[in-house]
Order: sequence, then structure tokens, then C-alpha cells
Amino acid sequence: MDITQQPQEARDLPYDVFAKACPSRGTLEHVTGRWGGLTLGALYEGSLRFNELRRRVDGVSEKMLSQTLQALERDGLVHREAQPTNPPRVDYELTPLGHEVAERLLGLIHFVEGRMDDVLAARERYDVTRGAR
Repeated sequence: MDITQQPQEARDLPYDVFAKACPSRGTLEHVTGRWGGLTLGALYEGSLRFNELRRRVDGVSEKMLSQTLQALERDGLVHREAQPTNPPRVDYELTPLGHEVAERLLGLIHFVEGRMDDVLAARERYDVTRGAR
């Protein structure tokens, strides 16, 4: 349902991602899911074609990348540009909103990458204490 089709009282409510019915929850899932976050991060550096993006986001299937891009495009985070060439050329790039979201995600990504020694040490302590599973 388009927001303009919602009753005015529903549009006046503040968004609360912890509320089950809040539309922000779906967007948060798209952004923070494995493929969404990696896709946004990959597109932060600039426009990519589908196969370039698939190579950059190592491990994503064609189907999952396609679904991820559609969800991010629907949320207004990614722009899809189809060129009328033969063969067809499709480029993906971040919208201004998507760029802002990706910037924040990359901060988290860089933080996690920078603290992986601590994470790996914690995992090792956990495994020794609890027995490797």
C-alpha cells in the first residue's frame, strides 16, 4: 500500500522499527541482511553492471542478487538504469538515500573488520570454555 493510501492517523505515527507492523522493519531487513549490506557497500564506490556486482559480492547467487537489487530499488536505495543497446546493458548505482545508508554501513563494516582479531580471540575462548561445536 502506498503511504498516500494509508489513513492520515497511520501516517502521523512515528516510525518504530521494534513495532511489528512498522514499514521501517522491512527496510532495515533489506539493508542489514547479508546480501543487502554487501550490495550497498559494493555500490558505494560507483555504478556497476549486474555481473560486476555479482563478482564483487562474492558468494551471492544470481537469483539472490536480483531479489536484493529489486528490494533495494523498491526502497529507493538503488537506481537501475537499462540502456537500449544490443545486448542490453543494465547499470546499478546508489541513490542519494542509498549513498547515505551505505556510508553508515561501511562505518560498521570497517569497525568489524578492524576488530576481527578481538572477535577471533573471543571465539577461541568460547570454544575452549564450551567445547568446540
